This record gives sequence, C-alpha cells and structure tokens, in this order.
Amino acid sequence: MGIPLSLLDRSRTRQGHTDSAALHQTVERARRAEAAGYRRFWVSEHHGVPGVASGTPALLAQAVAAATSTIRVGSGGVMLPNHRPILVAEEFAVLTALHGERFDLGLGRSLGFTKPVREALGALQARPREFAAAIEEVREYLTGAGNITIRPADTGHIPIFVLGTGTGLQIAAELGLPAVVGGPLLRSGPEAFDAYRSEFRPSSQQAEPYLIVSAEIFVAESSSEARALAVPEAWAMAQSRLTGSFPPLLPTTSLPTQRTGRQDRYVAESLATVIAGTEDRVVREISDLLERTGADEIMSTASTFDVAALYDSDARLARAVAAL
Repeated sequence: MGIPLSLLDRSRTRQGHTDSAALHQTVERARRAEAAGYRRFWVSEHHGVPGVASGTPALLAQAVAAATSTIRVGSGGVMLPNHRPILVAEEFAVLTALHGERFDLGLGRSLGFTKPVREALGALQARPREFAAAIEEVREYLTGAGNITIRPADTGHIPIFVLGTGTGLQIAAELGLPAVVGGPLLRSGPEAFDAYRSEFRPSSQQAEPYLIVSAEIFVAESSSEARALAVPEAWAMAQSRLTGSFPPLLPTTSLPTQRTGRQDRYVAESLATVIAGTEDRVVREISDLLERTGADEIMSTASTFDVAALYDSDARLARAVAAL
C-alpha cells in the first residue's frame, strides 16, 4: 500500500446477538484484514459497557494472533490507570514468546465510563505525569532496564504507542514514541501535530516522529449506502451522551425516524467526523486528512450493525488506499 492502513475493532455488540458473537466477529475481521493487506489489527479495552464485548486486550490479541500469521496485532489500547505496568509488560512478553514479534502495545489513560466501573478497577484518576511515568516503567520492563527482570525474558522488540489527545501527543514526543490520535483533535489546526514533531526526542525505539490518525471510514457502492453504515454507531454515541450508557448497535431499520433536537444534534456531531462514500470520495478525504495532519499511517475505527457490509467496506477501503 502507498500508505500503511490499519484497523481498530472494538468488539461491538449488536442487538439480538450474543457478546460471544461479537468476539468471534473480531477474530474473523482480523483474518479478512490480513488477507486484504492491512498492516495492523488492534483491539480495545472497555469495562462494563453493554456495547463492547471485551475488556481484556491481551486475551483478545492472543485469539487474533492465533487466527492470523502476518498482520501486526495490538491494543488500542491498554488503559494504564487500570493495570500495574509490570503486568502489562508480562502479558505482551508472553504474547511475543508464543507468536513472535508481531505485537504493538498501544497505551492510553482513559478511565472507566461510570463511577462503579472506576471503583471496581481501582482507577479513580489518571494524571498526565503519572501516565507518562507508567509508560516509562512499562518500557523499562520490556527493554530489560527495570529493577525486575520480567519473564519470559528476551522475547524481542515490543513497540509502544501512545494514544491520546494533545496531552498524549506531548507525552509521546517527550518519550520518543509513536502517537495515535483521532476524534476532535483531527478537526483542529496543525499546531498539535507540528509540536509533536518539533518536540520529539528520539528514543531507542523510534528515531523519528510517527503519527497514526484514526477515523471511522466506510466505503460502499454509493455514498448514501456508505453514510447509512455510519448511522448505527452515531446513534449509539448519541445515546451514550444522553443516557450515560453506550448501547449495542441497532440495525438501521430499528433506528427511530423521529428524533429529539438533542438526539439529532449528537448524531450529526458524530457523523461530522466520519469519512464515508465511494472509493473515489474516500480517497479524496483521506488525502486531505493526510495533508492536514502529515500522518504516517491511517487507522479505521469503523463499526456498524451489518457485519457483511462492514467486511465489504474494509475490503473496498484496502483496495482504494493501495492506490494512494
């Protein structure tokens, strides 16, 4: 591919389907992504969320790695406030020992969505400096520089990526690590991205800045079909803002046709960040995104109710981006 293309799958649950089905869908999507030529396939961490089936990235990454052979597998991400750094390092060392140097360790600092989840995890705060210190501790364990030698030892290189907002970019630059950004930051000016590059301190892992930008990307036969694929996720996001609970995906036929003003506004805000259309249109929008951000890699975070349509969208996206 002209520019590396990757996928993040959140193991989204769907109305009328089991949580187990969502996990099997994640593994099947990874198989298809590998065949289509994607560089990475990442899984996420959410706890106690009705709309997400997995809270354990390392376990799900193990299942993905066992079902594939060449694609890089990673976390997008492991939320460090929920874990001791030594345990994170050990988990990915085990994965690497079993499956080879195919793993990416994406680290974030988001807390649980609700107070009961945060209390259950014992993660009540996530200050930026504490996050940076925890990343450094993980890196020391993985490189053998920690005060304890983790086992298995000498498993090979496990690259760390920093997920985040503007603060995450600052930490990534300070530690000399690649960064992954998406959401509202992509709609801002280039200042944050320019600062990441100008303030980047080379490290043993990363000699130069490396930026992955993530976006929901849908490709279909027509722009209207592609746009329709984005609506179930946009509705779920709107519901989470209104009710505090992130729900399973609904089929488009079950989505309400009459919505309140606030529902309409939240759906529109979610759709505003989506890239959706035919191959030609999506390539133009991705090219614009690359120009605005100077990104080195694109990561699609698309989810929709129709799994077959999602697989088709992924395949179309891979073919389209290959021409860039």
